[in-house]
Amino acid sequence: MLWEFFLMPIFRAAYLKTLEALEIYWVLLRVMVPITIITELLSRMGVIEAIAPTFAPLMSLVGLPPELGLAWLSGMLVGIWGAVPLLFVLVPMDSLSVADVTVFSALLLFAHALPIEQKIIQQAGPRMLTTTALRIFGGLLYAFLLHNFLIVTGWLSEPVNPAWIPMNATPDWVGFFIGLLEAMVAMFFILLALTWGLEILKVTGILELVMKGLAPLLQLAGIRGEAGHLTAVGLFLGISYGGGLLIREARSGSVSPRQIFISCVFMGFAHSVIEDTLIMVAIGADLSAVLGGRVIFAVVATAAIAWLVRNVSDSAFARWAFRTSGSHSAVQQGA
Repeated sequence: MLWEFFLMPIFRAAYLKTLEALEIYWVLLRVMVPITIITELLSRMGVIEAIAPTFAPLMSLVGLPPELGLAWLSGMLVGIWGAVPLLFVLVPMDSLSVADVTVFSALLLFAHALPIEQKIIQQAGPRMLTTTALRIFGGLLYAFLLHNFLIVTGWLSEPVNPAWIPMNATPDWVGFFIGLLEAMVAMFFILLALTWGLEILKVTGILELVMKGLAPLLQLAGIRGEAGHLTAVGLFLGISYGGGLLIREARSGSVSPRQIFISCVFMGFAHSVIEDTLIMVAIGADLSAVLGGRVIFAVVATAAIAWLVRNVSDSAFARWAFRTSGSHSAVQQGA
């Protein structure tokens, strides 16, 4: 019948996209749940606090109080929500300037939730150690440049006046697991909506228009073709979603390993630019520095890395940047 003729392909497409979302979700679930639990356990045991003093020299390099080394370390291991509550606990608010909060926010935006996010990146093929080092070094470099620019110009030297001061409330283990369950359920529905939404945007041609607008920016960073679509997802929604989609493309072999690597590098520098940026602005960071400056740095730095990646041998690329064995044998087809 006529309605079946039109509706059946739609139902079939929705069914296939749901299976696709479930496959991606299962990969993310196996990565995120155990690492989140282990990191939380280390935090509650005081391990993070014990090794935080070693970060004092790095804090001095970017003009921040040494106490904030604990906040950055917590952020790198736990995530933004593990660092933000510590900011005004470790250092009195009246001793911080807008410049201080902005530089700290820049560090945190580049390198946070590394065990989870970098494990997701690794599932797409790039080597975890290499991409993690790039994120940490990139964050330190941008924070160092930003700090010195602010010192020379005197910009943002006024006392910080945050719109929101987070509470340093740590739930018990029951509360932690309830929160983790809620986060995982929410992630599934977001991932499902994203998978369906991307397909709708593709069919309607809207995605092509968006990508045409972003293409010049991404091409400057060395990202081209299908990798550009997935990078855009990471840019706006975060590594969990952009990286999850890259895992699928890597295993299908439709995107070359070098493009996957470059895309992951860019997402490491600039991802979740809406949600994460709003959090940083709410605690007093300057919008132009943590968004505009960050994206510009990401484009320039990724372009330099992309040039290097294009000019290294296949053996060197496989040794230092991309895994091409085991579960990623399909990726070799995209080389």
